[in-house]
Amino acid sequence: MDTTPIITDDTIVFGLLMLALGFVFLTESIKTGFWPKFYKIVPGLFMAYMLPAVLTTTGLISPEWTSVSETGVETENSSSLYYMASRYLLPAALVLMTLSIDLKAVFNLGWKALVMFFTGTIGIIIGGPIAILVVALIYPDAVGGAGADAVWRGLSTLAGSWIGGGANQTAMLEIYEYNQARYGAMVFVDIVVANLWMAIILIGIGKRNRINKWLKADTSSIEELKEKVSTFSEKVKRNPSLTDIMIICAIAFGTVSIAHLSSNFLAPFFEDLVAGIESPTTRNMFTFLGSKFFWMISIATIIAILLSNTKAKNYEGAGASKFGSVFIYILVATIGMKMDLTLIFDNWQLIIIGIIWMSIHALLLIGVAKLIKAPYFFLAVGSQANVGGAASAPIVASAFHPSLATVGVLLAVFGYAVGTIAAIGCTILMELAAVS
Repeated sequence: MDTTPIITDDTIVFGLLMLALGFVFLTESIKTGFWPKFYKIVPGLFMAYMLPAVLTTTGLISPEWTSVSETGVETENSSSLYYMASRYLLPAALVLMTLSIDLKAVFNLGWKALVMFFTGTIGIIIGGPIAILVVALIYPDAVGGAGADAVWRGLSTLAGSWIGGGANQTAMLEIYEYNQARYGAMVFVDIVVANLWMAIILIGIGKRNRINKWLKADTSSIEELKEKVSTFSEKVKRNPSLTDIMIICAIAFGTVSIAHLSSNFLAPFFEDLVAGIESPTTRNMFTFLGSKFFWMISIATIIAILLSNTKAKNYEGAGASKFGSVFIYILVATIGMKMDLTLIFDNWQLIIIGIIWMSIHALLLIGVAKLIKAPYFFLAVGSQANVGGAASAPIVASAFHPSLATVGVLLAVFGYAVGTIAAIGCTILMELAAVS
């Protein structure tokens, strides 16, 4: 079936995404009338995410599509914008947002950040089997299947994605040998449910003061970090010259190039090293080490932390983190265009499983946050470090303050590390739930 959108040229699509972002920022800057009331309820970051989703839903643009030639030959096509944003702009944004970081202050955020991260992990581990048990009571066929077609095998890939990331998801596909002809449906559930949850988190950011009050959270460590960065920014603030801007670009994209160059060597090296491990379980635990994306993000962040101890951090005064924020918003827009809202009604039984699963993850996070009085920041970033990984966690963290993006990256790295082994534990429980 031909699913070609109205506009397929990435240069035009990028322009539409930038117009959408411009509309968000323009309306958000209006201080009277309808818009201040609107943005008091709906955060600008959520709108930056949702407007591209509306463009995709209406068929104007699409992240991927099938075109059919006059002879009936089908061709799979896709936009390169998300790849560009996640591989070029995301690491550049992390560099620019980390330049002025006070790493000691980040570690002073304390144990609650880790507790919320691992709570999110546990929520995914127990959420899968509970979702299967609940749905089995109403739609037994939705959780059935045998051999390579068993639904629990497919759901194992969701566990890998929602605890770690793409590399962990692929590892689970290989470990449990799910029918790859049906794998597309699982990828779809991953995109829909994870993006819906991210949308809810973004809405929550706009209400974080009220949520923190309800949680009785102590936000002093977060405010202290924000205050340190803001004070430093004011201290070195200046009107940026063309030289300043060019050097900021050089620092950002020079680091990105080094990160990509290094990942091109490190990923294959570790992939071969991991492939030589005899134990399949141990081997798949470390599959993420063969991911270029993992090394690219990690190296970019490490270099940025090193630069934050040099005079390069003074470029924060010329607006380094503002440039980083621009890149983050472009990434948010490209993530939003992956969301076709009408597809929620396709594969609806699997979507129900995913929604119940994610709801358990969310409820556990809320319960523990209330118990330990953790700020909403830790809940949101702890969740996205699991579900969204290194692409989404910095987005959510930087929405609170640009200086907090590094926290999202550090927690996402934990997700990569524990992703496969935790997903295996989840899958064992899902198999037991499916056959019970």
